[in-house]
Amino acid sequence: MVISIKKDGRIRICVDYRDLNVACVTDPFPTPFTEEILEGVAGREIYSFIDGFFGRHQ
Repeated sequence: MVISIKKDGRIRICVDYRDLNVACVTDPFPTPFTEEILEGVAGREIYSFIDGFFGRHQ
């Protein structure tokens, strides 16, 4: 982590996440793009929508 002072006096915190990114496991089931989802439901008679905006994990 590197902390530096901006010209206007505010603090900037910089973190190098490259090693962390290398250590992360790739998701075998990535979230599909919106276009892929819409192509999958196009022409279907029944589909559902789940609103995850207020969803919570406890």
